[in-house]
Amino acid sequence: MRKLVFGVSAFAGLLLACTAHAQEITVGFVTSLSGPASSIGINYEKGMNAAYAYKDEVSGVKIKLIKLDDGSDPSQATKNARKLVEQDKVDVMIGTSSAPGTNAMMTIANELKVPFFAVSPVNVPIPADGHPWGVSMVQTPQLMVKVIADRMQRDGVKSVGFIGFSDSWGDLVYNGAKAAEANGGPKVLTNERYARTDTSVTAQALKVVAAKPEGFLNGGSATQAALPLLELRKLGFKGPFFGTPSLLNRDFVRIGGKAADGTQVSAGPVVVTSQLPNDHFAKKIGTAFHESFKKVNGGEADDGFSGYAFDGWVVFLEAAKVALTKAKPGTQEFRQALMDAIYANKNVAGTHAIYNFTPKSYFGVDERSLVVVKLADGKWVYQP
Repeated sequence: MRKLVFGVSAFAGLLLACTAHAQEITVGFVTSLSGPASSIGINYEKGMNAAYAYKDEVSGVKIKLIKLDDGSDPSQATKNARKLVEQDKVDVMIGTSSAPGTNAMMTIANELKVPFFAVSPVNVPIPADGHPWGVSMVQTPQLMVKVIADRMQRDGVKSVGFIGFSDSWGDLVYNGAKAAEANGGPKVLTNERYARTDTSVTAQALKVVAAKPEGFLNGGSATQAALPLLELRKLGFKGPFFGTPSLLNRDFVRIGGKAADGTQVSAGPVVVTSQLPNDHFAKKIGTAFHESFKKVNGGEADDGFSGYAFDGWVVFLEAAKVALTKAKPGTQEFRQALMDAIYANKNVAGTHAIYNFTPKSYFGVDERSLVVVKLADGKWVYQP
């Protein structure tokens, strides 16, 4: 009898263990921990560390987090996405550090029908049938540029030169600037490009100086975005510098040095959480983010990128609460329920924005998601 009781107990324990494992939600996270985009990618990882420390379960169900490095290579981002879905059987994906890599992952998400939270801008066609299988946590490049173009107008800047990356991110910023110009914003006098791996932009900067713009709009990101500023100042350009949230990176500040001082950029509120009024939507969740970030990373969050990863986690948690009432993790039904909930949930407050997603767009934020900040002595300062 004792052996029988032991056998039944062991079987029951095994059954419970299998059930618990089946109820585990699996999240795949891809970022760039090496290569040109790593200065941003490391911030995304720190944001994900903060997110997982903030909450590692939902409705009593544990969350398993798998992390992969794409090496700043879009083709590797594609391979990682396929591995996460086909081998690791993830319920949802989050990533990655560059627009090209993120576009690659979104393409896989749409193909394999797995919810995806993009932490960089997305520029791929919306599926003709059904709905997108992902959303982008970032503000649209057009909105990023519009907000800073409005500030240029307020400051009396009527024309700008442009140097940006020779990839989809450069295209997004330039197109946003042209859209702002069409609506009365500053005239864009140049469209110069450079590769993320380039070490010099002298030729491009010379063309900007020759065009004699009143200001300069930066279409790069992170470390490499400092190159045009340094070269323009070296050539004697004295106009003000403007940019998007892609400049909110400590390496940009460090390498840009005095040349970058005074740069104004559109930014998610997370960058200046402590400077926001108490009634701002991002004050409470932003404070929680910064506290969690400091606890697990041992320092302050002084960038905007880590907040995107955190916000993806927040929107995922809210959607998972709903999805768990309709299906079990590890099934396509659960993936569909997650995606449905992402679209159905409204006014989800994050560190960057109040999120409202629909099947008609990858983006779900409005102008409340951006403030203007100015670099002063190496610190970003809120500009009401």
